[in-house]
Amino acid sequence: MEAMAELPKNFARKNRAQKARVSTDRTIKVFFGSNALVAIVVLALITIFLFREGFGFFGQNLDSIRRYRQSGEEYVDLMRQYADAHTALSRGLNALRLRQFRAAEKDGVPLDQINASLAPFDQFAEAFSTTAEPLNGLVSDSGDTASALKAALLAQAGLSEDAAETTDSTPPPPAALAARQQLDQVRTSAAAFDGIAATIQTQITNLLATPPPLTTPAVQPSFAKWQKNARNYAQALPAGGQELRAWNPDKPIAWYRTITSFLFGRDWVTASFWQDWYGIIPLFVGSVMVSVVALAIGVPLAVMAAIYVSEVASAYEKKLIKPYIEFIAAVPSVVLGFFGIAVVGQAIRAATQWEWLSWVSFFPIAERLNIFTAGSLLALMAIPTIFTLSEDALRNVPRGFKEASYALGANRLQTIARVLVPASLSGIVSAILLGLGRVIGETMVVLLCAGNRIEIPDFTEGLGAFFQPVHTMTGIIAQEMGEVVRGSIHYRALFMVGLVLFVLTLGINYLAQRLVARYRMSIG
Repeated sequence: MEAMAELPKNFARKNRAQKARVSTDRTIKVFFGSNALVAIVVLALITIFLFREGFGFFGQNLDSIRRYRQSGEEYVDLMRQYADAHTALSRGLNALRLRQFRAAEKDGVPLDQINASLAPFDQFAEAFSTTAEPLNGLVSDSGDTASALKAALLAQAGLSEDAAETTDSTPPPPAALAARQQLDQVRTSAAAFDGIAATIQTQITNLLATPPPLTTPAVQPSFAKWQKNARNYAQALPAGGQELRAWNPDKPIAWYRTITSFLFGRDWVTASFWQDWYGIIPLFVGSVMVSVVALAIGVPLAVMAAIYVSEVASAYEKKLIKPYIEFIAAVPSVVLGFFGIAVVGQAIRAATQWEWLSWVSFFPIAERLNIFTAGSLLALMAIPTIFTLSEDALRNVPRGFKEASYALGANRLQTIARVLVPASLSGIVSAILLGLGRVIGETMVVLLCAGNRIEIPDFTEGLGAFFQPVHTMTGIIAQEMGEVVRGSIHYRALFMVGLVLFVLTLGINYLAQRLVARYRMSIG
């Protein structure tokens, strides 16, 4: 009877305990679920804001490109490209003179004798440089007229819609007639360009017929290459007049031009008195090249260290090596950047001046802040991520794989190379991809150590291209975002750069996660 009396009490006690567990589970679910929901909402808002601000760039950029054509600036740039090509050739002569000067100085020749021996070369370079003076004057005068016309178009764009609307039967407003007259004035420079081009062509041909003597025989191949480029330039001058006459200011600009100019543009020019360009290619190339250097240095070090710690090192060595490598991740990137400026960049430049490295064609380097300097420091930042994940991948290989290899007579090196690494390869590759995502999204190190030159490296230098300064996508955002006007085309262009970086890192991380999932399935 007592047991029967206790049954309702036990049932009530169990019921209360079950309710308490349900209440606790519900509280835990609500707490963690609400935090997860907040994180998702915040990420969604950031993504929406990024897309909204970024895509507003295309409309503004299209209007800018249309004004660029309507004002005649595009026409002037057709002439300017020949003036710029001539300037590049003049810089080439200056570089050749510098090489001859340094070679003579290295041989111990007195300064007076060096300048005297280079006097014929200096006369040649000065004569070549002066051939472009009429062309530079024509470009300057035409540019002033085009700039004034562009200012008038910008002012006219600020008129009210009622004042700007006209019908076919309504004569154009005086402002439009004045703009057209200014544009016609710009286009009259085609005839002057033909005469100047013919004169320059004759002068360059005469100069090339009597080249100056070179004091350094090693410079002869470079000078021969320069002569070939100058000859090609002179032969291409008559085509400039044809381009000018074929130019049509009324030709419509397709809507996709604003997209292609951003994705494939080779110029990033902002706050210019002329025309702003927002081409992401130099920034993208800079980011990729810095990442390539970082992975080329970091991947072998990190993977080899992971193999050593996982399969070779003693317990004492593991306690020493693993925390030390993982501690690198705690070093602030700005500290690494200062270390790169003060130590790494200077050490690399000094190393390129060693006598036994003089056989390298692009040594010594002139810039201590370049792709290689930034990539070397980013390698340090990528090593902890790649090391930790690679070690986990190696440790997760079933023990039976290793035992079977040893049972078949394989030694430790054969087991590592032919069993463990292939079995964990997808995990190691995913670690490398996550390291790449870490590297390509880094800002402070590349901003301090990459040189910040918005220019595509000269790939004709071969491996020397990796010792040239560049700018990156993350660096340009950090450098310019604080100086732009909210809502301006420059502001939205930086958001577009951020959007490209967002999509790029998202794709890298997605690929890494897919490889991790595949690795876990293969292990399971």
